[in-house]
Order: sequence, then structure tokens, then C-alpha cells
Amino acid sequence: MLGGVSAALHLGKLPPAVPALQASLGIGLVEAGFLLSLVQVASMTLGLVAGLAADTIGLRRSMLTGLVVLTVASLLGGAVGAGLVGGAHAVQWLLVLRAVEGIGFLLAVMPGPGLIRALTPSGADKAALGLWGAYMPLGVALALLLGPALIAWGGWADWWWALSVVSAAAALWVWSAVPADRLRPAVAGAAGEGWASRLRATVSARAPWLTALTFAVYSAQWMAVIGFLPAIYAGAGVPAGWNAVLTAIAAAMNIVGNVAGGRWLQRGVAPERLLQWGFLAMALGGVAAFAQVGQGADALGLPPALRYAAVCAFSLGGGMVPATLFLLGVRLAPSPTTVSTTVGLMQQASSLGQFLAPPAVAWVAHRVGGWHWTWTATLACSLAGMAVARRLGRIRPAAEVT
Repeated sequence: MLGGVSAALHLGKLPPAVPALQASLGIGLVEAGFLLSLVQVASMTLGLVAGLAADTIGLRRSMLTGLVVLTVASLLGGAVGAGLVGGAHAVQWLLVLRAVEGIGFLLAVMPGPGLIRALTPSGADKAALGLWGAYMPLGVALALLLGPALIAWGGWADWWWALSVVSAAAALWVWSAVPADRLRPAVAGAAGEGWASRLRATVSARAPWLTALTFAVYSAQWMAVIGFLPAIYAGAGVPAGWNAVLTAIAAAMNIVGNVAGGRWLQRGVAPERLLQWGFLAMALGGVAAFAQVGQGADALGLPPALRYAAVCAFSLGGGMVPATLFLLGVRLAPSPTTVSTTVGLMQQASSLGQFLAPPAVAWVAHRVGGWHWTWTATLACSLAGMAVARRLGRIRPAAEVT
């Protein structure tokens, strides 16, 4: 769990650094959107491949490799910020390194559900997988809370270097505390299944695609809203200290939703119902937070305090979605030997949504001169998620995994 959080810190380290990057490197809003989303390039292109390879290379080994890649890439990113590397091509270096960090992030978090499933006592898998679903909002919230203070103190290069130390420490802890990949030989030899048969079984089944699509429309809107909150509040004149606290609290609300979703699943609430509740909360929260009539001083909308409460409700309700989808990814996989492949497909779709949404929302905000049309994107994603969740509710698992 903490290995996943340390990886998610790198996912969330950029939003609080956007103002500093704009000041030091002169990047624009759309370029900032691509820096936010480029970390997902590896996941959206290699997620399925990594899922296929996970049982072969070993889940623990995969997480360790990912944390080492994140450590090295963040060290080099700090060197770019300090002027030691890159020179006039600093922005291009940062773009490449964010893509490399995406590879490390993928390798670090892909094994999470499989490791938790292997290490969790029988009967506690629903609550444990709900807890794992909180790794990303927890990491992002910590980055949003701690990043501004460290950037103000030493610059964004020191922020990159600090997180490289965190990743290195997490790798050492995983290496010393997590058991070796003892389940790998059994899985690799199960029924003589090779990677080709596992891939064919996964991509030919309907359930993995539906869970992946649901994850995509959830993560796209969550990352677009939470990722740009620091820039939104900075543009509204919110002081830097309050900006960090308010954004971190909004992101942390997602953790509450994840944990609550896992507990409700453990108590027998239907996964389809939790998905519907989560997307409904995101739809209502997104509209309440961003919709307004008119612009400028004459704009009509909710007061700032209620808008912030709506953002928190958006994040909290949405937390029930990943908690449910990680369970469904395990339960609705075509067979026990395709769980990692199914999770890989989910991660790939999730990353595609996170890659496309921030630049798209930033482009709309740039075109209309504000963030007041962001609710159209969140509402469209939520409605799509509710429709797919209804179809997921009709699918019976091939084999119940407990």
C-alpha cells in the first residue's frame, strides 16, 4: 500500500509545481496539461502488456523495478530544474522524463491488487482492495499538501529530489518487508496457460472491457478536476497556503470514499449500486462546483464555500468507484490466471482517460476564458459511467474469487 502511495506522489507532484514551472520555464496552460498527463503514456500503451508479464516477472519484482525507475527519473528531473541538465531544452527533457515516470508508475502499481489478494486473509479481500483503491488519492493529496511548502522553500527541483528519496526508501521497505514472489511458479504453470491464451481470454470477454471503460470515465474527470484545482484557486486569488490545504483536503475526500466503498462491499452492498451512487455524486458535484450563468462580476453561481463543498462531494462520492472496480476486476476476470491481465487493461483505460482529459479541459478553459464549462465534461463522463455500470450489473462472474 505504501509502495503504491509513494508512486502516486509522483503522479501528484506536478499540480502544485505548475505556477513555478510557468514562471521559470515559461510553459503555457496546455503544455502544463500535457505535463500532467504524460505520466500516463506508458500506462495507456503498455498496461495490458504489463498485466500479461506480471505473473512471469513476479509481482514484488515489478513493484521494486517501478520504484527504482521513479527514483532515477525524479533525480534527473531535479537536475533539469537546477540547470544541471537540459539547458535550452529543459521543457523537452521534462516531457520525456514524465513519460519515463509513467513507466515506473505502471510497474509499481500494477502488482498492487495481486499482491494484496495474495497476502490478505481469506474473507477480507473486499475491504483490503477498497483500501488499495485509496493509494492514488492519498499520494496525490500528500503531494498537493506538502509540495507548495517545499517548492516555496527550495524550488521545484528540490521537490523532485525529495520525492526521489521517498521512492528509494519505499523500494527498500518493499524489498525487506514483502515476501518473495512465491505464487509466480504456480500461476505460470496453471493449466499450461501461456501469455497468448491469457490475452485471448481477456480481450474476448465483455466484462474486462466494461470495467476498463468505467475506470476510464471515472479517472478522466477526477484527474482533470483535482489536477487543475491549484491553478484554478491561484487564478481566483486564493493564498498559496490555503490553496494547498483546500486542494489536499478535496483530494483526500476520495480516500474516505474508497475506504467506505470497500466496507460497504464487505457488508454485501451490490457493486452496481455503489458505482451508480459514485457517478451520481460526481455528476451533481461537478455541476454544482463549476456551472454558472454569465462571466465576471455579474456571473451567477453558488457561493465559493458551497462550490468547494461540491468539489469535496465530487471527490468523496467518486472514491466508491475505484474501490468497486478493483473488486470487479478480480471477480469478473475470465479466470484466476487472467486477473493481472484484466487489471492491466483497466489501468490502460484509466491512464488513457487521465492522458486525454487534462489537456482537453485546459483547452476548453482557454477557449472560453474560465473553468465554468468544466461541468459539461464531468457530467458526460458520469452519465457514461452510470450507463456502463448498469451493464456490468448484469454480468455473472465466471468464478467467484474470495
